[in-house]
Parts: sequence; structure tokens; C-alpha cells
Amino acid sequence: MQQKLAEVLAQAGVVPVLVIDKVEDALPLAQALVEGGLNVLEITLRTPSALAAVAEIAKHLPDAHVGTGTVLNADDLRRSVDAGASFMVSPGATEALLDAADKVDVPLLPGAAGPSEVMRLLERGYHYQKFFPAQAAGGVPMLKSIGGPLPGVKFCPTGGIGPGNAAEYLALPNVVCVGGSWMAGPKLVQDKDWAEITRLAKEAKALQSS
Repeated sequence: MQQKLAEVLAQAGVVPVLVIDKVEDALPLAQALVEGGLNVLEITLRTPSALAAVAEIAKHLPDAHVGTGTVLNADDLRRSVDAGASFMVSPGATEALLDAADKVDVPLLPGAAGPSEVMRLLERGYHYQKFFPAQAAGGVPMLKSIGGPLPGVKFCPTGGIGPGNAAEYLALPNVVCVGGSWMAGPKLVQDKDWAEITRLAKEAKALQSS
């Protein structure tokens, strides 16, 4: 599972973290982001339309890796798998969630906010973890500190990350990608401004090599 997750995250750079209110927006939004170079997409399970949006993108856009976010329990895991998610993301981790994740063939990216949480996940075999909430949990200095004693863990920081600080995170050796929502904010989606979303996605993609 970790190898499968590693392959997805390695090509991500910046992962758009998306809240989709209307299923009809899912495909054009995903197409706009993929056109801009961002093909790993996280749909948060915060709206009634989220799982249908995942299914729509998974079915019609094979160039995208679409996953679910805000996965909190075994039911969220099962519904994500049924919808066709290629990965799942949680803001934290419980033993019940990790036990459930062991029983499915879709990888989970569990969240951690400090060394003890990172170590507990590492004991369960999770070498790839979400660092959340990134800025509030200490940001770049915290990840630098964790990287010393725990060099075997790679992170996807999310929370408080935007175009002004994403490159600083991406420059860290223990950061494989970052997550953020700035390239597809609610107003842009509401206005169906797909061209602007593509432009912002291209700028976000460029941060990976800056």
C-alpha cells in the first residue's frame, strides 16, 4: 500500500484540496486542474456531493488520481473505496481507522501533528503521512526538526499553505508534496471560472521546481 501511495504522491507536487458542492462541477473542475498540470486531486468528504464527485472524476478522467479527504472512520473508508478513490487522506489517525485501512486495497495517508504521532504511525508501517494542520503545528521549522530523528518519513503538509509559502515546504527533503485549496477557491468554482483555475494550477505546478 505504501508503495502505491508513494507513486501517486511523487507525481503530485501540489495537491488541490477540493470542496465540491455540486456534482456537475466535479468534472470541469478536475479537467481544469489537470490541464494546469495538477493531476492528483483530493475531494474532501465535507459535502453530500463529495462521493458522487469522486465517482464522476474516476470514471471520466483517467489522467487524474482522485482521492478522498476528511476520512474519519471505517465507513468513510468503505464509501471512498466504493466510489473509486485511488487514495484516502485523514486529518489524524485512530487505531480503529488504521485497523480498517489494513483491510482495504486503497492506501491511506494518515495525519500527524507532532513527533509522537509520527512515531506511532511509523510503527504501523506508515512512511508517508499528512502533516496537519501544517502552519498551526509549527510549519517548516517543525518539519525540519522532525526530519532529524525521523528521516524515514515523508510528509504532505496541509493547512495554511498557499502560493506564498508552498515552495518553502517543497524544498524540505522530507516533504513529498503539499496540499492546498488556493487554486480552486469557492468563488472560482461558483463562477465556473475554469480558465482562471487552470492558470492558478499552472502557477502551483511551477512551485514544485522553484
